[in-house]
Amino acid sequence: MMSSRGASAVVSRAARMRQKLQSALEASALDIEDVSYQHAGHAAVKDNANETHFNIKVISPKFEGQSLVKRHRMVYDLLTDELNSGLHAISIVAKTPKESVS
Repeated sequence: MMSSRGASAVVSRAARMRQKLQSALEASALDIEDVSYQHAGHAAVKDNANETHFNIKVISPKFEGQSLVKRHRMVYDLLTDELNSGLHAISIVAKTPKESVS
């Protein structure tokens, strides 16, 4: 059976992550880069799995007054389902709008 990009197509992990982060964090900028190819053959990457490693850059007003650890926790908490279903690692850059221009 051939897959298509129609309404019944499986939504990519990156698209699901984008929707969750954008919605909850009201991000003014969100960049999600799949870097799984850099980890091919890595012990945690089973059967050449795709969408296991991502770099995430997010700018959100919801980060105002939050420590770096708290910002990262906010992102991890939003992606719990993904982390429990094959997402292995994420690198996070989390800034406020003010920080993004400085």
